[in-house]
Amino acid sequence: MKVLLFGSNGLVGSSLGRKLKTSNKVSKLVLSTRKDTDLFNFESTKKKIIYENPDVIIIAAAKVGGIHANNTNRVEFLTENLKINLNILESSTYIKNVKIINLGSSCIYPLNAENPINEDALLSGKLEPTNSPYAMAKLTAIELGDALTKQYGYEVLNLMPTNLYGPNDNFDELSSHVIPGLIARMHNAKLNKDDSFSIWGSGTPKREFLYVDDLSDCIEFLMDKNLKENLLNVGSGYEVTILELANLIKDTIGFEGEITLDSTKPDGNPRKLLDSTLINNLGWSAKTNLKEGLALTYDYYVKNSV
Repeated sequence: MKVLLFGSNGLVGSSLGRKLKTSNKVSKLVLSTRKDTDLFNFESTKKKIIYENPDVIIIAAAKVGGIHANNTNRVEFLTENLKINLNILESSTYIKNVKIINLGSSCIYPLNAENPINEDALLSGKLEPTNSPYAMAKLTAIELGDALTKQYGYEVLNLMPTNLYGPNDNFDELSSHVIPGLIARMHNAKLNKDDSFSIWGSGTPKREFLYVDDLSDCIEFLMDKNLKENLLNVGSGYEVTILELANLIKDTIGFEGEITLDSTKPDGNPRKLLDSTLINNLGWSAKTNLKEGLALTYDYYVKNSV
């Protein structure tokens, strides 16, 4: 198969590029970045897709971030992700026989969805307020993909991974997700020999994390599968509290100070564990445990970001 991968420089895209370069399922891999295609521009996106005429399009391009970034840049998280997904999906109607793999996020599910969260929980309740703009953009992409399937007969598979982390992540202290943000801040606290380290909120919310190379393995596994499902959760099946996570990172880094809690900061969703039964029953499961994944991520950070 000829594969066109949008967003090949990001956390997921760079991992997926490494995986697909060695896959016997791929005859040609096109790694697209913002340098060759402006995904905010319909004509640029359409031109790229028509020129490449791929068998598979993978949408790994997105504007992403943690609670602070999502909650303070709400307009950008909605409009930029809408533009990316709308331009790629609409442009795909100009070629034939293409399979589209769209990467979403577990934040599409309602705030009070029963845990573990099943795919059937989609659109069943109110979204978590701090990242609802991002979630709305991802939900729109799922709906448009469903329309493409029903109107044009395209095969569109939407994958909803849990919280991702790993090499090539964004380690900025303000705009990052929880794991890279904690790694960067705690590493600096270690260097400064701080007596304490503060984390946001109560420390009690539970989160599930997936090492990014496991997601890439999952995508490669699914690429040639003919599925009846158009929406699949992709999780590790293992959850920890934010405080437990901070202590795991503390052990990984070797920080010797005390972990403290800042109750003035938001917690976000109290619990978010995906039900990955469907993907597990297809024969895939995550391989990298959290302790191992944190060690690999911190090793990358020290070698590349410090």
